Amino acid sequence: MFNPETRKYVWDVCKKNYYDYGINAFWLDNSEPDYGVYDFDHYRYIEGPALSCSNIYPQLYSRVFYDKKKKDHYMNHMFHGYDMDRTMLRIGAMNMMTHGIDNPFIEYRDSLSDQNQDKEQYSLVLANPPFKGSLDAESVSGDLLKVCKTKKTELLFLTLFLRILKIGGRCACIVPDGVLFGSSKAHKSIRKEIVENQRLEAVISMPSGVFKPYAGVSTAILIFTKTEHGGTDHVWFYDMKADGFSLDDKRTPVAENDIPDIIERFKNREKEVDRKRTEQSFMVPKKDIVENEYDLSINKYKEVEYIPVEYPPTSEIMANIRELENEIGKEMDELEKLLKM
Repeated sequence: MFNPETRKYVWDVCKKNYYDYGINAFWLDNSEPDYGVYDFDHYRYIEGPALSCSNIYPQLYSRVFYDKKKKDHYMNHMFHGYDMDRTMLRIGAMNMMTHGIDNPFIEYRDSLSDQNQDKEQYSLVLANPPFKGSLDAESVSGDLLKVCKTKKTELLFLTLFLRILKIGGRCACIVPDGVLFGSSKAHKSIRKEIVENQRLEAVISMPSGVFKPYAGVSTAILIFTKTEHGGTDHVWFYDMKADGFSLDDKRTPVAENDIPDIIERFKNREKEVDRKRTEQSFMVPKKDIVENEYDLSINKYKEVEYIPVEYPPTSEIMANIRELENEIGKEMDELEKLLKM
């Protein structure tokens, strides 16, 4: 079992006779070496005496099944994607294959319609759904409208993510800023659902140029976990100012880049509790969010530290203006002499 070809052969045989028929649990106790006479001192294997290496064989058998099942899941069952544009489907499939995913599940499907029956199926959702779209109510799944009655695609996709995630599943999705502070009933209801019934972890505000030249809309990243019983305690806010590229249409590389700092701070959010709201990132307790009607825009909670500016008294300013006027008059006189006017 130390030989990769041996491991491959064992798995291929078991896969053909068992795994392909739906048997995905294997009892490997009998993979231990059998002895006619238990005189271990006389047994030798390629790795050494029986007393020192016999127990490694069950581990190696387990490793074969674990690694191969994990690879099978990674190659054939882990990644799912839907789109209504066949060109995007081809691009998505090609992108997955160039990254070593042999058989991704990418399908032509309207994600928001009754055509999509996925429910509590995925452990992770990463999404950049369409912004500013509007659909006819007849074309939207009734399950989604029960949670959030709206025609806006950005709200319907959030509702969809809550439906397709397993309990304990996580979501990181990009939304337009309007989702964070919109005052309609639908906007407030989806924010309330995420804060009260799920666990909202972070809101990362991004500058308006990150999607140029295609779109100039301001966006944010919502990160939450599906729990169906709440769990939001404190929400981490970060005000991203740069992503390593200029924020104009050219998007040329620049030195300023907040992304490494975002990753570092997000992984160590316990250290963020004591940060002041005047800093680039800070924590906001759930109580404050509820009191502000579940508003999730960073400007609602960020505090601006104003530095007082002292100006000279009015009399001094007027005297300076008079002095400037006198100097201008003298210069004008000199100019007129030069022009012999």
